[in-house]
Amino acid sequence: MSDTTTRALSLLNLLQTHRHWPGPELADRLGVTERTVRRDVDRLRELGYRIESSPGAAGGYRLEAGSAVPPLLLTDEEAVAMAIGLRVAASQRLVSGPETTITALAKLEQVLPAPLRRRVAALAEAVQPAGLNAGAAVSSDVLGELALACRDRERVRFTYTAASGEVTKRRVEPHALAPADRHWYLLCWDIEKDDWRTFRVDRLADVEHTRVLFERHPLTPEEVEEFILIARSWVRQAVEADAVMELPLAEMREYFGQWGQGAEAEDDTHTRWGVGGADWRETMYGLSYIPAGVEYTTDLEEPGRGDLREMLERMLRALDAPPPPRRIPSGVRHEEQERGRSR
Repeated sequence: MSDTTTRALSLLNLLQTHRHWPGPELADRLGVTERTVRRDVDRLRELGYRIESSPGAAGGYRLEAGSAVPPLLLTDEEAVAMAIGLRVAASQRLVSGPETTITALAKLEQVLPAPLRRRVAALAEAVQPAGLNAGAAVSSDVLGELALACRDRERVRFTYTAASGEVTKRRVEPHALAPADRHWYLLCWDIEKDDWRTFRVDRLADVEHTRVLFERHPLTPEEVEEFILIARSWVRQAVEADAVMELPLAEMREYFGQWGQGAEAEDDTHTRWGVGGADWRETMYGLSYIPAGVEYTTDLEEPGRGDLREMLERMLRALDAPPPPRRIPSGVRHEEQERGRSR
C-alpha cells in the first residue's frame, strides 16, 4: 500500500478507538501536519465514512454513524472475538437472522489469516454457552462454505449420509440455509434429481466449490418456509404410520405438492404415504389431509389405534345427538326481558 493509503487506514483505526480526537493529537500520533490530517479525513469521507469536525481549541474529529456501513478496521484480537461470537451464534441455531449470522461468519473467516482461523477454531470449540439446547453438531466451516455458495450462487458438490446410513454424492445449486428444531437445513436444487431437495447440514461432508455459477430457480419466502417445514417432518416421529390410499401416485403428488415427497406407488391405483407425529393426535391430523372421498387404510399401531378409534366414536355420538339448547348469557337474557316488557 502507498504511504497515503497506510496513513489513511491508521487514521481510521484511531477514529474507531475514541469518540473524539483533537486535531493536533491526531497529527502528533500519525507524525504528520494538521493539514495532512484534514486531507486524509477528506479521503475517508469520499469512501463513505461520516467524519464530523469542529473548529476551535476544543475542536477535533469524530466518527459518526452514516446511512450505510463502511468498511471496518479490526485488530487481530477484535477479529478473533467477532468470529468466535458468530461461530457460537451459528452453532446454536439462532432463530433471528440465521442466514445473516452465517454469511457474516463466512465473510470474516474468508479474510482471516491462517493463524487467526486456528485460534478462532480452538477458542470456539472451548466456548460452551449454558442453557442452550443444541441439536446435532454442525461444522461452522461447512456452514460458512454453504453460506458463501448461497450468496454467490455457485454450484457445490458434497457427500451426504441419509438417516438410513446410505451415502451419496450430490451436486446442487444452494438456495437457502435455515434452522429448525435445533438443526440446520440446506434447501437447494438437486441437479441430478432435477427438483428441490432439503438436506440436514450435520449430515453433509466434503463440500467442494465448483466455480460454476447459476441462475436461481424462482422461490418465494413462503415456499422456502414450507420446504423447511416438510424437511422437519421427515425426522423419526414418536408415532408413525403408513396410509395406503385409493389414489394413483401422480394424482396424489399433484394434490399434495411438496408434502407428497416420500410417497410411493403401491400399484397403479394406490399410493403409500407415511404420516407421523409426536402422538396419535398429530398422526390423525396428517390423515385428515387425505382428499375427501378417497378411501384409505392405515397401519397405525396400538395404543394409538385404540385411542383414535375411541375419540372418533365419541365425536360421531356427539354429532348424531340432538344439539343442546343454546344458552343465552344472563346479562343478554335480562336485556331481552326488559325489551319485552317495554313493548
